[in-house]
Amino acid sequence: MSVHQQLQTALLELEAAMKAANLWRTPTPDAAAFASQQPFCIDTMSLPQWVRYVFVARLNALIDAGAAMPAKCEVAPAVAAYLMQEKERASDQLLVVKAEERVDKLVTES
Repeated sequence: MSVHQQLQTALLELEAAMKAANLWRTPTPDAAAFASQQPFCIDTMSLPQWVRYVFVARLNALIDAGAAMPAKCEVAPAVAAYLMQEKERASDQLLVVKAEERVDKLVTES
């Protein structure tokens, strides 16, 4: 299985984990929200919105294009901090963070 195929599977697992934690169903951000210059669009989106509409969307576009992945990916610590801050259930935190760690690892090691 190619790295792109592995990453596509990992992104589907991240989506499933976020759905299980009730974090996937978020409103689509306004077009202007995507112009943010802040990390994770923190000033214009919630972290689940950013993961769904920016992070996953961009990685899927790279997969579809067969393009090279970014040199480094470290989203899991931000996801973990967000979930802890929002007091999500421990089981949901573990599920979502583990899924994100897999994505981070595949991107960084590709």
